[in-house]
Amino acid sequence: MNLSEFDSVPLRSEVSDIMDSAEIKVFNKSHSFPVVMGSEEELAIDIGSLRSQSGGVITIDPAYVNTASCQSKITYLDGEKGILRYRGYPIEQLAEKSNFLEVSYLLLNEDLPTASELENLVSQVSTSHNLDPFLNNIIKSYPNHAHPMCILSSLMVSLAVNETGGHELQSSKEASAVLAKVMAQTAILSANISRHGSGLGFIKAEQGLSYSENFLNMMFDNKGHKNFSTMASALDCIFLLHADHEQNCSTSAVRLVGSSQVSLYAALASGVNALWGPLHGGANQAVVEMLESIERDGLSFEQVLDKAKDKSDPFKLMGFGHRVYKNFDPRSKVIKSVCDRLLGDLGVDDPLLEIAKNLENAALEDDYFVSRKLYPNVDFYSGIILRTLGIPTNMFTVIFALGRLPGWFSQWFEMHSSPETKIARPRQIYNGHTNRQYIDISQRV
Repeated sequence: MNLSEFDSVPLRSEVSDIMDSAEIKVFNKSHSFPVVMGSEEELAIDIGSLRSQSGGVITIDPAYVNTASCQSKITYLDGEKGILRYRGYPIEQLAEKSNFLEVSYLLLNEDLPTASELENLVSQVSTSHNLDPFLNNIIKSYPNHAHPMCILSSLMVSLAVNETGGHELQSSKEASAVLAKVMAQTAILSANISRHGSGLGFIKAEQGLSYSENFLNMMFDNKGHKNFSTMASALDCIFLLHADHEQNCSTSAVRLVGSSQVSLYAALASGVNALWGPLHGGANQAVVEMLESIERDGLSFEQVLDKAKDKSDPFKLMGFGHRVYKNFDPRSKVIKSVCDRLLGDLGVDDPLLEIAKNLENAALEDDYFVSRKLYPNVDFYSGIILRTLGIPTNMFTVIFALGRLPGWFSQWFEMHSSPETKIARPRQIYNGHTNRQYIDISQRV
Protein backbone atom coordinates (compact mmCIF):
# COMPACT_ATOMS: atom_id res chain seq x y z
CA MET A 1 0.00 0.00 0.00
CA ASN A 2 1.35 3.43 -0.90
CA LEU A 3 -0.22 6.57 0.48
CA SER A 4 0.33 9.63 -1.67
CA GLU A 5 2.49 12.36 -0.20
CA PHE A 6 0.75 15.63 0.40
CA ASP A 7 2.26 19.00 -0.37
CA SER A 8 2.47 21.40 2.56
CA VAL A 9 -1.00 22.79 3.19
CA PRO A 10 -1.44 26.58 2.91
CA LEU A 11 -3.21 28.72 5.47
CA ARG A 12 -6.78 29.86 4.95
CA SER A 13 -5.73 33.07 3.22
CA GLU A 14 -3.90 30.98 0.64
CA VAL A 15 -6.53 28.31 0.17
CA SER A 16 -8.38 28.60 -3.12
CA ASP A 17 -12.05 27.72 -3.51
CA ILE A 18 -11.16 24.62 -5.49
CA MET A 19 -8.73 23.26 -2.88
CA ASP A 20 -11.44 21.31 -1.10
CA SER A 21 -10.30 17.71 -1.33
CA ALA A 22 -7.31 15.43 -0.80
CA GLU A 23 -6.34 12.23 -2.56
CA ILE A 24 -5.14 9.05 -0.91
CA LYS A 25 -3.67 6.37 -3.15
CA VAL A 26 -4.35 2.79 -2.07
CA PHE A 27 -2.90 0.01 -4.25
CA ASN A 28 -2.26 2.59 -6.97
CA LYS A 29 -5.91 3.64 -7.02
CA SER A 30 -6.67 7.22 -5.95
CA HIS A 31 -9.58 8.10 -3.71
CA SER A 32 -10.79 11.62 -3.06
CA PHE A 33 -11.80 12.90 0.37
CA PRO A 34 -13.04 16.30 1.52
CA VAL A 35 -10.75 18.63 3.47
CA VAL A 36 -12.45 20.15 6.49
CA MET A 37 -11.27 23.50 7.82
CA GLY A 38 -12.03 24.69 11.34
CA SER A 39 -12.60 28.30 12.37
CA GLU A 40 -8.96 28.57 13.51
CA GLU A 41 -7.58 27.24 10.20
CA GLU A 42 -7.17 23.70 11.45
CA LEU A 43 -7.27 21.28 8.54
CA ALA A 44 -8.45 17.68 8.54
CA ILE A 45 -9.08 15.05 5.90
CA ASP A 46 -12.53 13.53 6.32
CA ILE A 47 -11.90 9.82 5.74
CA GLY A 48 -15.38 8.70 6.76
CA SER A 49 -15.86 6.95 3.43
CA LEU A 50 -12.36 5.46 3.13
CA ARG A 51 -13.44 1.94 4.03
CA SER A 52 -16.29 1.85 1.55
CA GLN A 53 -14.26 3.50 -1.23
CA SER A 54 -11.17 1.33 -0.85
CA GLY A 55 -12.80 -2.05 -0.34
CA GLY A 56 -12.21 -2.37 3.39
CA VAL A 57 -8.99 -0.42 4.05
CA ILE A 58 -8.97 1.61 7.28
CA THR A 59 -6.44 3.85 9.03
CA ILE A 60 -4.61 3.09 12.26
CA ASP A 61 -3.74 5.86 14.72
CA PRO A 62 -2.73 4.60 18.19
CA ALA A 63 -4.10 6.86 20.97
CA TYR A 64 -5.88 8.90 18.24
CA VAL A 65 -3.12 11.52 18.26
CA ASN A 66 -3.83 12.44 14.62
CA THR A 67 -7.55 11.77 14.59
CA ALA A 68 -10.36 14.23 15.27
CA SER A 69 -13.21 12.28 16.84
CA CYS A 70 -15.67 15.15 16.44
CA GLN A 71 -16.22 18.74 15.46
CA SER A 72 -16.78 21.01 18.45
CA LYS A 73 -17.42 24.69 19.13
CA ILE A 74 -16.49 24.62 22.82
CA THR A 75 -12.72 24.79 23.34
CA TYR A 76 -9.83 25.76 21.09
CA LEU A 77 -6.33 24.62 21.97
CA ASP A 78 -3.13 25.30 20.04
CA GLY A 79 -0.30 23.40 21.68
CA GLU A 80 2.40 24.88 19.49
CA LYS A 81 1.49 28.47 20.37
CA GLY A 82 0.33 27.89 23.95
CA ILE A 83 -3.26 29.02 23.32
CA LEU A 84 -6.35 27.92 25.24
CA ARG A 85 -9.74 29.54 24.66
CA TYR A 86 -13.22 28.72 25.89
CA ARG A 87 -15.77 29.64 23.21
CA GLY A 88 -13.19 32.06 21.78
CA TYR A 89 -12.31 33.77 25.07
CA PRO A 90 -8.61 33.51 26.08
CA ILE A 91 -8.13 31.58 29.32
CA GLU A 92 -5.99 34.42 30.68
CA GLN A 93 -8.87 36.92 30.39
CA LEU A 94 -11.39 34.54 31.92
CA ALA A 95 -9.08 33.74 34.84
CA GLU A 96 -8.60 37.45 35.54
CA LYS A 97 -12.14 38.74 35.02
CA SER A 98 -14.61 35.87 35.26
CA ASN A 99 -15.52 33.12 37.75
CA PHE A 100 -16.22 29.42 37.63
CA LEU A 101 -20.03 29.55 37.42
CA GLU A 102 -19.94 32.18 34.68
CA VAL A 103 -17.48 30.05 32.71
CA SER A 104 -19.67 26.99 33.27
CA TYR A 105 -22.57 28.88 31.68
CA LEU A 106 -20.30 29.96 28.81
CA LEU A 107 -19.17 26.43 28.02
CA LEU A 108 -22.72 25.14 27.82
CA ASN A 109 -24.46 28.10 26.19
CA GLU A 110 -21.76 29.48 23.85
CA ASP A 111 -22.06 33.08 25.11
CA LEU A 112 -21.26 34.78 28.39
CA PRO A 113 -24.39 35.18 30.51
CA THR A 114 -26.21 38.43 31.06
CA ALA A 115 -26.55 39.57 34.67
CA SER A 116 -30.00 37.98 34.94
CA GLU A 117 -28.85 34.73 33.31
CA LEU A 118 -25.95 34.42 35.71
CA GLU A 119 -28.18 35.23 38.65
CA ASN A 120 -30.55 32.49 37.53
CA LEU A 121 -27.72 29.94 37.33
CA VAL A 122 -26.46 30.91 40.80
CA SER A 123 -30.03 30.53 42.10
CA GLN A 124 -30.41 27.13 40.45
CA VAL A 125 -27.18 25.93 42.06
CA SER A 126 -28.14 27.22 45.49
CA THR A 127 -31.57 25.57 45.37
CA SER A 128 -30.14 22.17 44.36
CA HIS A 129 -28.57 21.36 47.72
CA ASN A 130 -31.07 18.72 48.82
CA LEU A 131 -29.57 15.24 48.50
CA ASP A 132 -31.37 11.94 48.58
CA PRO A 133 -30.26 10.42 51.92
CA PHE A 134 -29.19 7.17 50.27
CA LEU A 135 -26.26 8.99 48.61
CA ASN A 136 -24.69 9.86 51.95
CA ASN A 137 -25.38 6.33 53.11
CA ILE A 138 -23.30 5.10 50.17
CA ILE A 139 -20.41 7.27 51.35
CA LYS A 140 -20.71 5.95 54.91
CA SER A 141 -20.71 2.37 53.65
CA TYR A 142 -17.16 2.75 52.37
CA PRO A 143 -14.15 2.25 54.64
CA ASN A 144 -12.37 5.48 55.59
CA HIS A 145 -9.30 4.51 53.59
CA ALA A 146 -11.21 4.12 50.29
CA HIS A 147 -9.86 6.38 47.55
CA PRO A 148 -12.15 9.41 47.06
CA MET A 149 -12.31 8.88 43.28
CA CYS A 150 -13.59 5.35 43.80
CA ILE A 151 -16.44 6.68 45.93
CA LEU A 152 -17.13 9.62 43.60
CA SER A 153 -17.46 7.30 40.62
CA SER A 154 -20.08 5.18 42.36
CA LEU A 155 -21.96 8.28 43.55
CA MET A 156 -21.96 9.87 40.10
CA VAL A 157 -23.66 6.91 38.49
CA SER A 158 -25.97 6.59 41.52
CA LEU A 159 -27.41 10.03 40.73
CA ALA A 160 -29.21 8.30 37.86
CA VAL A 161 -31.43 6.35 40.25
CA ASN A 162 -34.11 9.04 40.41
CA GLU A 163 -33.55 10.49 36.95
CA THR A 164 -34.50 9.59 33.40
CA GLY A 165 -31.78 8.92 30.85
CA GLY A 166 -31.13 12.60 30.26
CA HIS A 167 -30.21 12.42 26.57
CA GLU A 168 -33.65 13.74 25.65
CA LEU A 169 -32.87 17.30 26.87
CA GLN A 170 -34.23 19.59 24.18
CA SER A 171 -32.79 23.02 24.97
CA SER A 172 -29.84 24.72 26.61
CA LYS A 173 -32.29 26.12 29.19
CA GLU A 174 -33.21 22.60 30.27
CA ALA A 175 -29.58 21.59 30.17
CA SER A 176 -28.54 24.57 32.34
CA ALA A 177 -30.93 23.46 35.06
CA VAL A 178 -29.55 19.92 35.00
CA LEU A 179 -25.97 21.18 34.98
CA ALA A 180 -26.67 23.39 38.01
CA LYS A 181 -28.09 20.43 39.90
CA VAL A 182 -25.20 18.11 39.00
CA MET A 183 -22.58 20.72 39.95
CA ALA A 184 -24.26 21.54 43.27
CA GLN A 185 -24.77 17.94 44.31
CA THR A 186 -21.34 16.76 43.18
CA ALA A 187 -19.71 19.50 45.27
CA ILE A 188 -21.67 18.39 48.35
CA LEU A 189 -20.87 14.73 47.77
CA SER A 190 -17.18 15.50 47.21
CA ALA A 191 -16.92 17.43 50.46
CA ASN A 192 -18.72 14.64 52.29
CA ILE A 193 -16.34 12.06 50.81
CA SER A 194 -13.38 13.99 52.19
CA ARG A 195 -14.89 14.41 55.65
CA HIS A 196 -15.82 10.73 55.77
CA GLY A 197 -12.21 9.87 55.01
CA SER A 198 -11.15 12.01 57.99
CA GLY A 199 -13.79 10.50 60.28
CA LEU A 200 -15.78 13.77 60.47
CA GLY A 201 -19.48 14.54 60.22
CA PHE A 202 -21.00 16.22 57.20
CA ILE A 203 -21.63 19.98 56.90
CA LYS A 204 -24.64 21.28 54.98
CA ALA A 205 -24.38 23.75 52.13
CA GLU A 206 -25.37 27.33 52.98
CA GLN A 207 -27.27 30.00 51.11
CA GLY A 208 -25.34 33.19 50.45
CA LEU A 209 -21.97 31.57 49.76
CA SER A 210 -20.45 31.29 46.31
CA TYR A 211 -19.88 27.88 44.74
CA SER A 212 -16.24 27.71 45.81
CA GLU A 213 -16.93 29.23 49.22
CA ASN A 214 -19.61 26.64 49.87
CA PHE A 215 -17.31 23.81 48.91
CA LEU A 216 -14.50 25.03 51.18
CA ASN A 217 -16.89 25.53 54.08
CA MET A 218 -18.41 22.07 53.61
CA MET A 219 -14.87 20.68 53.65
CA PHE A 220 -13.51 22.59 56.66
CA ASP A 221 -16.29 24.66 58.32
CA ASN A 222 -13.99 27.68 57.85
CA LYS A 223 -16.21 30.48 56.54
CA GLY A 224 -15.09 32.57 59.53
CA HIS A 225 -11.42 32.43 58.47
CA LYS A 226 -10.07 35.94 57.92
CA ASN A 227 -8.71 34.93 54.51
CA PHE A 228 -11.72 32.83 53.54
CA SER A 229 -12.59 34.85 50.41
CA THR A 230 -8.97 34.78 49.24
CA MET A 231 -8.82 31.02 49.67
CA ALA A 232 -12.13 30.52 47.86
CA SER A 233 -10.96 32.77 45.03
CA ALA A 234 -7.85 30.64 44.51
CA LEU A 235 -9.93 27.46 44.43
CA ASP A 236 -12.40 29.07 42.02
CA CYS A 237 -9.53 29.86 39.66
CA ILE A 238 -8.36 26.23 39.76
CA PHE A 239 -11.87 25.10 38.89
CA LEU A 240 -12.03 27.62 36.04
CA LEU A 241 -8.66 26.64 34.56
CA HIS A 242 -9.69 22.99 34.49
CA ALA A 243 -13.25 23.52 33.22
CA ASP A 244 -12.56 22.10 29.76
CA HIS A 245 -9.56 21.06 27.70
CA GLU A 246 -10.71 19.89 24.29
CA GLN A 247 -10.85 16.14 23.57
CA ASN A 248 -8.68 14.87 26.41
CA CYS A 249 -8.87 11.32 27.77
CA SER A 250 -11.75 11.85 30.19
CA THR A 251 -13.77 14.08 27.85
CA SER A 252 -13.36 11.55 25.06
CA ALA A 253 -14.56 8.87 27.48
CA VAL A 254 -17.68 10.91 28.27
CA ARG A 255 -18.43 11.35 24.57
CA LEU A 256 -17.73 7.73 23.67
CA VAL A 257 -19.83 6.27 26.50
CA GLY A 258 -22.51 8.92 26.02
CA SER A 259 -22.80 8.08 22.32
CA SER A 260 -24.74 4.92 23.26
CA GLN A 261 -27.43 7.21 24.75
CA VAL A 262 -26.72 5.86 28.21
CA SER A 263 -27.77 7.95 31.24
CA LEU A 264 -25.97 11.28 31.51
CA TYR A 265 -24.69 10.23 34.92
CA ALA A 266 -23.17 7.03 33.59
CA ALA A 267 -21.35 9.08 30.95
CA LEU A 268 -20.08 11.51 33.60
CA ALA A 269 -18.97 8.59 35.77
CA SER A 270 -16.84 7.37 32.86
CA GLY A 271 -15.13 10.77 32.89
CA VAL A 272 -14.44 10.42 36.61
CA ASN A 273 -12.89 6.99 36.05
CA ALA A 274 -10.70 8.16 33.19
CA LEU A 275 -9.56 11.19 35.19
CA TRP A 276 -8.52 9.00 38.12
CA GLY A 277 -5.35 7.86 36.35
CA PRO A 278 -1.99 9.43 37.32
CA LEU A 279 -1.29 10.29 33.68
CA HIS A 280 -4.40 12.48 33.63
CA GLY A 281 -6.06 13.91 36.73
CA GLY A 282 -3.61 12.54 39.26
CA ALA A 283 -0.65 14.54 37.99
CA ASN A 284 -0.74 17.38 40.55
CA GLN A 285 -0.76 14.84 43.37
CA ALA A 286 2.34 13.29 41.81
CA VAL A 287 4.01 16.74 41.71
CA VAL A 288 3.47 17.33 45.42
CA GLU A 289 4.73 13.85 46.26
CA MET A 290 7.82 14.49 44.10
CA LEU A 291 8.55 17.82 45.81
CA GLU A 292 8.12 16.17 49.21
CA SER A 293 10.60 13.45 48.24
CA ILE A 294 13.12 16.07 47.06
CA GLU A 295 12.82 17.87 50.39
CA ARG A 296 12.99 14.62 52.38
CA ASP A 297 16.05 13.32 50.54
CA GLY A 298 17.83 16.67 50.55
CA LEU A 299 18.50 16.57 46.82
CA SER A 300 20.03 19.55 45.06
CA PHE A 301 18.37 20.88 41.91
CA GLU A 302 21.33 19.68 39.88
CA GLN A 303 20.86 16.17 41.26
CA VAL A 304 17.14 16.26 40.49
CA LEU A 305 17.70 17.35 36.90
CA ASP A 306 20.45 14.75 36.42
CA LYS A 307 18.14 12.02 37.69
CA ALA A 308 15.40 13.22 35.35
CA LYS A 309 17.76 13.08 32.37
CA ASP A 310 19.11 9.63 33.27
CA LYS A 311 17.01 7.11 31.34
CA SER A 312 18.13 4.31 33.65
CA ASP A 313 16.84 6.18 36.71
CA PRO A 314 13.14 5.53 37.54
CA PHE A 315 12.80 9.12 38.82
CA LYS A 316 10.42 11.28 36.78
CA LEU A 317 10.23 15.08 36.85
CA MET A 318 6.51 15.53 37.31
CA GLY A 319 4.69 18.70 36.22
CA PHE A 320 6.95 19.44 33.24
CA GLY A 321 5.87 19.06 29.64
CA HIS A 322 2.43 18.23 28.30
CA ARG A 323 0.92 15.84 25.80
CA VAL A 324 -0.54 18.72 23.79
CA TYR A 325 1.39 21.88 24.69
CA LYS A 326 4.72 21.96 22.87
CA ASN A 327 5.60 25.49 23.94
CA PHE A 328 4.09 26.42 27.29
CA ASP A 329 0.88 25.71 29.13
CA PRO A 330 -1.01 29.05 29.26
CA ARG A 331 -2.71 27.91 32.48
CA SER A 332 0.65 27.52 34.25
CA LYS A 333 1.39 31.25 34.15
CA VAL A 334 -1.98 32.02 35.68
CA ILE A 335 -1.73 29.34 38.36
CA LYS A 336 1.78 30.39 39.38
CA SER A 337 0.55 33.96 39.95
CA VAL A 338 -2.44 32.68 41.96
CA CYS A 339 -0.10 30.52 44.03
CA ASP A 340 2.21 33.44 44.85
CA ARG A 341 -0.71 35.68 45.78
CA LEU A 342 -2.41 33.07 47.97
CA LEU A 343 0.68 32.18 49.96
CA GLY A 344 1.55 35.86 50.32
CA ASP A 345 -1.91 36.80 51.58
CA LEU A 346 -1.95 33.89 54.01
CA GLY A 347 1.61 34.51 55.15
CA VAL A 348 2.50 30.91 54.40
CA ASP A 349 6.16 29.98 54.01
CA ASP A 350 5.93 26.65 52.24
CA PRO A 351 9.32 25.06 51.55
CA LEU A 352 7.78 23.11 48.67
CA LEU A 353 6.98 26.37 46.88
CA GLU A 354 10.62 27.45 47.09
CA ILE A 355 11.73 24.05 45.83
CA ALA A 356 9.24 24.29 42.95
CA LYS A 357 10.35 27.79 41.94
CA ASN A 358 14.05 26.99 42.10
CA LEU A 359 13.51 23.73 40.24
CA GLU A 360 11.58 25.58 37.53
CA ASN A 361 14.34 28.19 37.17
CA ALA A 362 17.03 25.51 36.99
CA ALA A 363 15.13 23.52 34.37
CA LEU A 364 14.49 26.60 32.22
CA GLU A 365 18.23 27.22 32.08
CA ASP A 366 19.08 23.64 31.17
CA ASP A 367 19.48 22.93 27.44
CA TYR A 368 18.08 19.42 27.85
CA PHE A 369 14.69 20.72 28.99
CA VAL A 370 14.67 23.86 26.86
CA SER A 371 15.46 21.96 23.64
CA ARG A 372 12.67 19.48 24.38
CA LYS A 373 10.26 22.28 25.31
CA LEU A 374 9.65 20.78 28.74
CA TYR A 375 8.05 23.70 30.55
CA PRO A 376 6.00 23.64 33.77
CA ASN A 377 2.34 22.77 33.21
CA VAL A 378 -0.74 23.62 35.26
CA ASP A 379 -0.16 20.69 37.62
CA PHE A 380 3.19 22.05 38.80
CA TYR A 381 1.71 24.76 41.01
CA SER A 382 -1.94 23.74 41.45
CA GLY A 383 -0.97 21.03 43.92
CA ILE A 384 0.78 23.58 46.12
CA ILE A 385 -2.35 25.74 46.14
CA LEU A 386 -4.54 22.79 47.14
CA ARG A 387 -2.04 21.79 49.82
CA THR A 388 -2.08 25.37 51.17
CA LEU A 389 -5.88 25.29 51.32
CA GLY A 390 -5.63 22.17 53.49
CA ILE A 391 -7.12 19.80 50.93
CA PRO A 392 -5.86 16.22 51.44
CA THR A 393 -3.58 14.96 48.70
CA ASN A 394 -5.90 12.09 47.79
CA MET A 395 -8.64 14.66 47.12
CA PHE A 396 -6.66 16.54 44.46
CA THR A 397 -8.16 14.53 41.60
CA VAL A 398 -11.67 15.06 42.97
CA ILE A 399 -11.03 18.82 42.79
CA PHE A 400 -10.00 18.33 39.16
CA ALA A 401 -13.25 16.41 38.52
CA LEU A 402 -15.34 19.21 40.04
CA GLY A 403 -13.62 21.69 37.75
CA ARG A 404 -13.97 19.54 34.64
CA LEU A 405 -17.64 18.68 35.28
CA PRO A 406 -19.14 21.60 33.25
CA GLY A 407 -16.80 20.75 30.38
CA TRP A 408 -17.85 17.10 30.37
CA PHE A 409 -21.49 18.11 30.55
CA SER A 410 -21.16 20.68 27.74
CA GLN A 411 -19.33 18.24 25.49
CA TRP A 412 -21.98 15.59 26.19
CA PHE A 413 -24.80 18.05 25.42
CA GLU A 414 -23.12 19.28 22.24
CA MET A 415 -22.75 15.69 21.05
CA HIS A 416 -26.40 14.86 21.70
CA SER A 417 -27.55 18.10 20.10
CA SER A 418 -25.86 17.21 16.81
CA PRO A 419 -28.00 15.38 14.25
CA GLU A 420 -24.84 13.69 12.94
CA THR A 421 -24.05 11.92 16.23
CA LYS A 422 -23.96 8.15 16.09
CA ILE A 423 -22.65 5.51 18.45
CA ALA A 424 -18.86 5.40 18.60
CA ARG A 425 -17.39 2.26 17.10
CA PRO A 426 -13.61 2.41 16.46
CA ARG A 427 -12.01 -0.19 14.20
CA GLN A 428 -8.89 -2.25 14.86
CA ILE A 429 -6.12 -4.07 13.04
CA TYR A 430 -6.20 -7.69 14.19
CA ASN A 431 -2.74 -9.28 14.55
CA GLY A 432 -3.53 -12.46 16.48
CA HIS A 433 -3.72 -16.09 15.33
CA THR A 434 -5.36 -16.89 12.04
CA ASN A 435 -8.01 -19.61 11.77
CA ARG A 436 -7.25 -22.61 14.01
CA GLN A 437 -9.03 -25.90 14.64
CA TYR A 438 -10.15 -26.99 18.09
CA ILE A 439 -8.00 -29.73 19.70
CA ASP A 440 -9.50 -32.05 22.25
CA ILE A 441 -7.95 -31.64 25.70
CA SER A 442 -6.69 -35.24 25.70
CA GLN A 443 -4.56 -34.51 22.64
CA ARG A 444 -3.02 -31.22 23.80
CA VAL A 445 0.68 -31.24 24.65
